[in-house]
Amino acid sequence: MSKWWNWVLAFALFCLLFVAIPISLTREKSVEELKPMFDDYLAKFNKSYPNPDEYTARLQHFVASVREIEKLNAASRGPDHVKAKYGLTKLSDMSKTEFKELHLSDEKIPKPVDSYSRRNNRNDRHARDAKDGHKDADCANEPHDNIYIIIRKKRAVLPLQVDWRTKGVISPVQDQGLCGACWAFSTVGTIEAMSAIKTGKLDKLSVQEAIDCAGLGNSGCAGGDICLLLDWLTMTDSVVEKETEYPLRNTDGVCRVKKNSTGVKVSSFTCDEFVGAEDKILSALATHGPVTVAVNALTWQNYLGGVIQFHCGGSPMELNHAVQLVGYDLSADVPYYIAKNSWGKDFGNGGYLNLAIGTNICGLANEVASVDVK
Repeated sequence: MSKWWNWVLAFALFCLLFVAIPISLTREKSVEELKPMFDDYLAKFNKSYPNPDEYTARLQHFVASVREIEKLNAASRGPDHVKAKYGLTKLSDMSKTEFKELHLSDEKIPKPVDSYSRRNNRNDRHARDAKDGHKDADCANEPHDNIYIIIRKKRAVLPLQVDWRTKGVISPVQDQGLCGACWAFSTVGTIEAMSAIKTGKLDKLSVQEAIDCAGLGNSGCAGGDICLLLDWLTMTDSVVEKETEYPLRNTDGVCRVKKNSTGVKVSSFTCDEFVGAEDKILSALATHGPVTVAVNALTWQNYLGGVIQFHCGGSPMELNHAVQLVGYDLSADVPYYIAKNSWGKDFGNGGYLNLAIGTNICGLANEVASVDVK
């Protein structure tokens, strides 16, 4: 009996080894344990911190990013081929404060979206309609049934897939660097797309002109607002010059617009709130062209790909960035918008992100701007 019991005990201890392995692997690693990973990260992204104090500080930020990545990936749900994936990016050695200051302080909304002066009459009612009886979706919950309602309502009248990149009207992704001008990159991108749709020719337009010249509260690399930029362009009847005539410098400068310059003028624009009414965003994308939206990009620092569906607040008070929506896919397992970002081609999906439709994910429906050009 004693020999039998020893075998049972030995077998039980052997099994416990396998139970303990995943526990030890999933425990929170120390800073020292993550240091070799940090050194590999620096080599991969061609970064160097010779100053010991800066190296130590960057290592601490890196460790915080690794722990946030683990939490975000654990919170992502759904099939692997659609759920959002998070990992190390060129921004992973930034502190959250630094990330906010350098990349998320650039979209500043100074007034309600329905108070802009150059709204197109055909859409004046949209902001009011969207407000009646609608509240922001809770991004911590499962995707709202509204997306399925949208798909059922619109499947017969809208294409299941729209991607303006395939039409040759979307310019290459740019990198705003340390200049907080997402509001200019995203809006100018929509202007040049609408011009290309109208004329059949895609000309890269000057973001730097908007950074240097736009008034009405826009503050260059210190931040601005997509609707204020459009308001300023229409009020002043300004021409957005070609980038070849007014090159990008990603820093503040003196306005250098030439007299009698050639380029593109905005004839009218809309600036609407579509919370609870994202079918109107889909309609605009399908029947009109790309749109610009303000978003909350706080959790985007370590985004690698997939559809962002959760852990991304949608309150209008949290909006801190702006992107250009260039299409959507209603046929995907998780229907999504295609968002063009301005953090370079080496971020996300070649500079793009996928955002779930129907839940006001990241607050994208709070401020939606569409454009017509002369």
